[in-house]
Amino acid sequence: MPLRSPPIAGPEVETAPPAWRRILAQPWMRRGLIVAALGAIVVAGYAWWRLRPEPLPPGFAMSNGRIEATQIDIATKLAGRVQEVLVKEGDLVEAGQTLARMDVAALEAELHQADAQLAQARNAVDTARALADQRASELDLAASTLKRSRELVGRGFISAQKLDADRTQMLAAKAALVAARSKIVEAQSAVDAAAAAKHRIETELADSALAAPRAGRVQYRLAEPGEVLPAGGKVVSLLDLTDVYMTVFLAEATAGKLGIGSEARVVIDAAPQYVIPAKLSFVAAEAQFTPKTVETAQERQKLVFRVKAQLDPELLRRHETHVKAGLPGVAYVRVDPHAQWPERLRVKLPSQ
Repeated sequence: MPLRSPPIAGPEVETAPPAWRRILAQPWMRRGLIVAALGAIVVAGYAWWRLRPEPLPPGFAMSNGRIEATQIDIATKLAGRVQEVLVKEGDLVEAGQTLARMDVAALEAELHQADAQLAQARNAVDTARALADQRASELDLAASTLKRSRELVGRGFISAQKLDADRTQMLAAKAALVAARSKIVEAQSAVDAAAAAKHRIETELADSALAAPRAGRVQYRLAEPGEVLPAGGKVVSLLDLTDVYMTVFLAEATAGKLGIGSEARVVIDAAPQYVIPAKLSFVAAEAQFTPKTVETAQERQKLVFRVKAQLDPELLRRHETHVKAGLPGVAYVRVDPHAQWPERLRVKLPSQ
């Protein structure tokens, strides 16, 4: 096989740069790009200046937080099986509305047994009273016999031995009457015990229908029909839509000037066009480190006081279909009671 000779290296051929490089190499093009970049920076800076939030005037403070509502867990009082759950997640419920029912077959059987025991105890009372009436009649007879015996002994018609026997009979009748009356008290106590047992079972039957203690919205449905729950097992979780607030954390210099009832404003991120009125219902007595839910690590290292901005319950009732927990937002607090709210923080509600 013939050997191939290596190719002979020729002179290097210079390639022309692409057209866009030749254009960019022109001085006028570089000056144009610099001018365009400077213009973009100026436009961006102007847009930031126009869109930046206005600084708060003196006498006000702000902090971010989330809308929260009081949560109520509807749980079983006794262990048992869930018979039915009558609500779904998101349903609005009224106070006293039945949310779920537990299986009450065993309790109904106990109730029938308690009814029978109560009737038996009442019959025992009637029997004891009849016996006491009988013993009272026997005592009257014994007393009359003793009285006649005393008269006859004085006249000499009967012996003293017969008088002693009649006296003994009268004392025995009196003791029998006392015992009969004690039986009445005992039987009546049995009636009270049976009635209390029945009332307990009736109370447990009533508790088997799980009702809403307040009006609110079903947040979670935690159990389904057929599940067996222990005592205290949760079935439904409610949110009280009339007890809604935002928890924020403020520095010591700010929290120290606040009082319960101070005015506040809440702005939700989802609806920044509305400004919701609120009042401070709680200021913590002790400082704490900011929770991890706050965004930056620098802020989490500060000692702050927990503050609750409470929304008006009447306002919440009018807009209960729109109230939601967990929405992020900002709470503005008036530290100086004489300061006037800026125009952008004047109350603005959907109905206005």
